[in-house]
Parts: sequence; C-alpha cells; structure tokens
Amino acid sequence: MYFNKIYRNIVGSLLVLISAASCKNSETGLPVNNQFTSKVYPLLDTENSRWFFFSSACRPFGMVNLSPDTEIEGAWGSGYRYQTDTVKGFSHIHAWQMSGLSVMAVTIYPENDKKIFSDFYSPFNHETEKITPGYHYLELNRYGISAELSSTKRVGFHKYNYPKGNTSNAILFNLNTLLGPCKNSNGKLKHDTKNELSGSFVMTPTNRRPKPVTVYFKIKLNVPVQSIKQDSITKNYLVNLGDSVDEVLMKAGISYTSVENAEVNIQEELPDWNFNSCVARANEEWNSMLGRIQVEGGTEKEQRRFYTDLWHALQGRRIISDVNGAYPDNTKEHFRIGQIPLDENGKPGFNHYNSDSFWGAQWTINTLWGLVYPEIMDDFVHSLMQYYKDGGLIPRGPSGGNYTYVMTGASSTPFIVSAIQKGIVTDSLENIYNALKRNHMPNGIMGKAGYEHRTNTGGGLAYYIKNGYVPYPLPEGDNFGAHQEGAGQTLEYAYQDWALAQLAKKLNKPNDYGYFLNRSENYKHVYNKQSGWMTPKDINGNWPENYDVYSYENGFVESNAAQSTWFVPHNIDGLARLMGGKAAATDKLNAQFESAEKSGFTSGKSHEAELHPEYRRIPVNYGNQPSIQTAFVFNQLNRPDLTQHWARKVASGVFSDLSTKRGYNGDEDQGLMGSLAVLMKIGLFQMNGGTEENPEYQIGSPVFDKITIQLNEDYYPGKTFEINCINNSAYNVFVNEVTLNNSPIKQYKITHQDIINGGSIQLKMSDKSPAAISEQQKQINK
Repeated sequence: MYFNKIYRNIVGSLLVLISAASCKNSETGLPVNNQFTSKVYPLLDTENSRWFFFSSACRPFGMVNLSPDTEIEGAWGSGYRYQTDTVKGFSHIHAWQMSGLSVMAVTIYPENDKKIFSDFYSPFNHETEKITPGYHYLELNRYGISAELSSTKRVGFHKYNYPKGNTSNAILFNLNTLLGPCKNSNGKLKHDTKNELSGSFVMTPTNRRPKPVTVYFKIKLNVPVQSIKQDSITKNYLVNLGDSVDEVLMKAGISYTSVENAEVNIQEELPDWNFNSCVARANEEWNSMLGRIQVEGGTEKEQRRFYTDLWHALQGRRIISDVNGAYPDNTKEHFRIGQIPLDENGKPGFNHYNSDSFWGAQWTINTLWGLVYPEIMDDFVHSLMQYYKDGGLIPRGPSGGNYTYVMTGASSTPFIVSAIQKGIVTDSLENIYNALKRNHMPNGIMGKAGYEHRTNTGGGLAYYIKNGYVPYPLPEGDNFGAHQEGAGQTLEYAYQDWALAQLAKKLNKPNDYGYFLNRSENYKHVYNKQSGWMTPKDINGNWPENYDVYSYENGFVESNAAQSTWFVPHNIDGLARLMGGKAAATDKLNAQFESAEKSGFTSGKSHEAELHPEYRRIPVNYGNQPSIQTAFVFNQLNRPDLTQHWARKVASGVFSDLSTKRGYNGDEDQGLMGSLAVLMKIGLFQMNGGTEENPEYQIGSPVFDKITIQLNEDYYPGKTFEINCINNSAYNVFVNEVTLNNSPIKQYKITHQDIINGGSIQLKMSDKSPAAISEQQKQINK
C-alpha cells in the first residue's frame, strides 16, 4: 500500500513538473519546454553550502525560502548539505543572519509519542528526490511520508502524503532551536480555528545582527487539527492531525511585523488550495526571469551551468516587507513597524530587503541587474534609501531591518551611482547624493570596520582623510570590529570616492567633485615603488620589512597584496604608470595569471578551504571578490587578447562544473559569483562598476554563439540586444573583429546607450589574436 502510494506521488509530481514546463514564457511567448528552469541544476556546489546558499521551493528574492535542512548548526556548513542524508526539518527562512520556522511531518506510534520532540529526524534518499526552481520533492523514509514544497514570495506551501495505518499523523513545529546563524527562541503556537494556527518566535541576536527579530506566522491546513501538545523540555509543539488523513496541504505565511500581516500575505498571494498551480506559477516566474537572457550554441552542460549561474544571481537577498508594505525597522534604539509609501493603486512602491554586503557588487550584480533586471536594481536602491530615511545611514548589508556593518567601506555607493548613471533611478538625486556623501565622511559607514556597531574608529577614516591612507596596524587596535586591513581599506575607499565624485559631477557640484576626485588618488599612497606591489604602511608612513606579498589578510581584506594590487578599477592607467607603463603592468599581471592557473585560479574549492594556509598563496583568486576583475584589466592595458584568453580560461576552470562537489570554488555570496560567471560567459564586463557617465562595457570572449538579452521596455527604449559570435568554439577564443549594428568599431568596448537602444554586435572569433595573425602574415611576406 505504501509503495503504491509513493508511486502515485512520484507520477503526480512528474505531472506537476510537466504541466509547469509546458507553460509559455510570459515575456517572450516562447514555450519553455527544455528551456530555462529545466536547465537549472539546483544541487550545484551543495557539498559546500552555507546557510543562505541553497534554494529550492522559493521565488526570486522571496521572503520565504522553503527547503529541507540536513545540517542546522552554524552559518557555515549548514542548511542543505548534499552529503548529509538526514532531514532535520523544513524551514522557511534562509537569509543573511536570519533563520526559522522549521516544521517536520511525522507519524506517531504509541512507542514514540513521548520522545518524538527530541528524536524526529528522518533519512531520505537522493534517488527519489526532485528539485526544480520553485519545487522540492523528497520522501521521509522513517515515516513513509512524501513531502512536496513550493511557495509564493511570502508563503510556504506544503503537501504531505501520509501512509495509511494505525498511526497518528502530525506536524512538529520546531520553534525553539538553533538554525544556521542564530537561535530561535520564545516560540509560541496558538490554535485559532479548527484548521488554523498562528504563532511567533524570536531570532536571537548574532554578533553581526545585534538586535532580536520577531517572526510571526499564520498556518492554514486543509484538514482539522485534532490536538496540540507542547513539550516541557524542548518547548516545541506537536500538531496532531489524527489517523484518518491522507493528503495534507499546509500554507505557512510569515511576516516580520504581525500575525495579521502574515495572514494578509496568504490572502493576497495564495488564496486557493491548488498545489500544482502554485508549482506552475513558480516555474513560470522563474522562466520569465531566466528567459531574459537566451543563449544558443555551446554544449548542453555549458547551457545548464549558465542558467544555474543566472538562477543564483536572483537569490540570497530576501524581501522583508509584507505584501501591504509593512516592514520591520530596527535601525534605531527602539523597534518600530515602518510602512513603504503606496502608489496610486494602493500598492507598495517597492520591496524592502535583507541583504549581505554589496562588497564586490561593482563587478557582478551592478552590471547584470543594471542591464538585464533594472527593476530589481531600482527596487534595491529604494530599499537602501529607506534605511537612510529610518536610521540615517545607507547600509552595506542590512539584516532584519537592522544595520550589520558587514565587511568594509561604503560598498553601496557604486551600486547606487551605477543605477543613476544608467538612468534606472532618476528622482530625488540630491537627497541620494547627500545620503551617500554622509557615508564617506566622519561618522558614516566608511569609518566603521566590519561589524563595528557602536563606534566609528575601526575603519580608520580619520587617518585616510588626513594622511591619504589607513595605517596598518591601526593604532587603536582591533577592539572595534573586523577586517581592519589598512591597505585594502585604502584601495576600497579610493574607488568608492571616485564613484561618488562621478555623481557629484553629474549634479554639478564642482567643489565636491574635486574633493572626492582628489581622495580617489589615495591608492598611490599604498603603492610601494621599490617592490612594485601595494603594501600596508604603519602610522609613521613606514613600509614593513621583509613583507610577503602572498601572505593572506596581512593588510588586505580577504586577500593578499598580489591579488589586491590591481584594485584600482577607476584608474588602471594611473596604476600602470606607477608600474613603469602598460607593457610592464601587462607582463606583471600575465605572470600572475600563469602562476594562478596552476592552482585553478582559486584558493581551494570552497570558502572554508580559502582560510587554510596552503591555499592562500595565490596571485589571482576567482573564489572571492577582491581580484575578480583582473582578467579584464588587460583590456585597459591595450591587450584585449589577454583578456579574452584568460577570461575563457577562468570561465572554464572556475565556473564550469555541474556537480554537488564543486561550483563556485569559494564564496558565492548571495549571487555575486553567479552574476560574475554569467557576465564572463556573455562577454560583457564593467571595470568601474558602471559608475561613469554613459557607462562602458568591455568586450570579453563569449562562450556561446548567440546571446539575446531581452531589455525591460519600462526602462530602456530597445527591445533586444544580440551578441553574435562567428566561428566561436572552445579554441576560437580571440575576437578579431567587432561590428556594432553593422558598423565596425576598433576598441573592445561599447556603451550602455549602445546596448539599451537595441540592436546587435557581431564578434568574429579565431584561434589567433589579431596581433598573432599580423605577425604570421609578416613572416609569410618575408
């Protein structure tokens, strides 16, 4: 009987997926069979997951990110870990410094009635597991239960098929537990009506998120609740559904403001009980998003990896506002419920977000979101500005409506300036400028080191303004936060000052423009001309003796001097002059790539491995953000052939796997590395994060024969932009000729306006660079 039921469930699940996959893309009108979501490989790199890494039954940026947890302790190595074959619960929140609402379908026998609260984990088998974007199916072998998960933005939707027999079927609410980065405590569950429950729990503070956050939830079931029992030890709850139920559907709406708003989220987003329809709608939404970029050519594996990368680029950062615009504001001393302004239709003008840092976003989501998903960039800018209106600072990584001060610098500045320069954000520019400027001045974000909640010292900004660099070590010591790496901070501040200067120029602020442009030259103060490397300086301006440029975090944030020497994205020409000219700079960087290739361009195969001493000594690391721009530096040094050569090498060496063991070979960081992989594979990159007037895109070496970008007509005048690669292959990586809309261009770059007006670019590919072909012809002529 049980196996017949499982068979029926499997068939039913397949029909759901087939039905979903037979929809048409709402934007392109194309059938989505064998496209987009069907190419996504959700299990990529899941042996190296951190808490917010894995996604299955979720929507893009959804408040709910429902998935099974196989490891539950710690921010690292927790959540869904492929090699652990035991389900410890299905939780709804997997976000930056946030977690919770873990539930587990169970069957109760007389002999396990009392111990079920502490002994409820169940093994499962990957062989019967099915995962597509917006859907997850697995079987809880201990109980003979098949579980299916899906969701809307703010509501989890569960479908459980229980075995028939002499058992009581139940759902365990594990409200007081450790999940990922934080403990859940003070869990409460209330029986509202025969089919409805409600409750709350508190996400306790972490060292990154210093304030508690209350999560409210509303539960609706398609069967009546027979009884609720709370355990005196674990304080968790067992909801008994009786022995006559077979198929159970459960909706779980969450909110960070109230139970009432959790119920509103259900009413607005999931009013019906059609599970298959919910799965189909999730699939449709993902197809619509992934279908913004359509690729042709390459191998099947390359296409699958591409759409998996693009899928990752649309996740990690999570909505925290309710469907009616209510949101948690924890930016000041006392918590309050905020309200997003409503538009003329009574709908919130934007969503509010929880987010890890924008550290490294200048080379990743700045470009991808700004070009392909401008509405997302628009949303995030408004959210960041709402934090400013509430708490007085634009954050660099908010969690639970609160500042976390994750990482260093004013990393939100290039993100917001890029959105303005691309014409995505056009209103309140003076207010935005003043908000950004505050972060660059004393008592702003730039003055805070990582997780420095109560002081403004660890960032060393006072020294940077006075002396032109942040000293290392910082004289005040390391009692004020993390990442106090003076040379790395100096480089980051200089670039961010340049980005702010561009906005000052746009808004006709000559004095501010000159001031921040002058500060952007501070990178020169940590360049050691004798050694030829960026190097930390002490408070007296002295270079360290016997300095090892390959030592990790020795003056540089999550990197070494060799990697960070190239962190001058706003002035590669100026950096080259310090090095003795572009030819000398080219030779230096090329030698670094040749060395890094021996180690696969990464420090190990995961972010955890990167911390091991044997993996740190690498001159270019594509497993973390500080040096991911380096392949495109060659373009700025008049050697586009080396950009094309090394960009292809990195794409195939770092971002080509399609397995549970490998994927990003480092820190994926909420879609940053997925975004980078997409950009490298379509051959477009922005060195300064798109922060100059009419931002420039550098041309790399696309992996695919044809790339079609669907432009959002609410923001851009063109409909599509095509990249056509003639004679493309794994060997023909060099771009010999570039034609934009049938007009030849000599430089390997195009502007934002070129792309958003629509049209196409044609790249003629070869296995030899133009310089090599020219030299070969010279030899023939001799």
